[in-house]
Amino acid sequence: MAAPRPERVSVLLPTYNERDNLPLVVWLLERTFSDSGIDFEIIIIDDGSPDGTQEVAQQLEKIYGSDKILLRPRAKKLGLGTAYIHGMKFATGNFIVIMDADLSHHPKFIPEFIRKQKEGNFDIVSGTRYKGNGGVYGWDLKRKLISRGANFLTQVLLRPGASDLTGSFRLYRKEVLQKLMEKCVSKGYVFQMEMIVRARQMGFTIGEVPISFVDRVYGESKLGGNEIVSFLKGLLTLFATT
Repeated sequence: MAAPRPERVSVLLPTYNERDNLPLVVWLLERTFSDSGIDFEIIIIDDGSPDGTQEVAQQLEKIYGSDKILLRPRAKKLGLGTAYIHGMKFATGNFIVIMDADLSHHPKFIPEFIRKQKEGNFDIVSGTRYKGNGGVYGWDLKRKLISRGANFLTQVLLRPGASDLTGSFRLYRKEVLQKLMEKCVSKGYVFQMEMIVRARQMGFTIGEVPISFVDRVYGESKLGGNEIVSFLKGLLTLFATT
């Protein structure tokens, strides 16, 4: 019988205009993994940022080494789901972490994700803002209401078996993420929601870890009216097809 592969975590980090945030999030990731003794790589998928994000990523490759930081850019903005598909082609880890590059997700929760995965042998571990001591910091009332409302609607219509469907801080077994990617058709913010709904459909197990979500420090939020309309359309499509 072949010996099990050593554990390695690949972080997929899609970026667009994250020049100021990227060095900080990479430093926090490197420190977290090193302190925890976890082997890792960070794959930066930049969608043609005009603000110099790619140049910063190139410098980070030189500082940390190309075995730890891999810049795998694309020519233009092509959507979150396709960014993960692109990044997966280069991932060598047996676990994949997806997270935002804008410092709203703190890497300190990743060792907790890994502990939770081992504890229940879960296929997916999802960070949740809506359970235990999880929460959201830095949002105004309107943004909180939109998020809560979206999550409530999703729970009522889809009954997904997870408390936070619109979050984007998760750990996946690599082979599970690959299978889900083949099934998912949504783009943008609906993509995260569909991943959990499809996971439930396909019989994958989901564990949850409460997280603190902190609004971005640098740069502008990418959530606007168009994204909200797209979310509602996507939700109704999933309701009709799952």
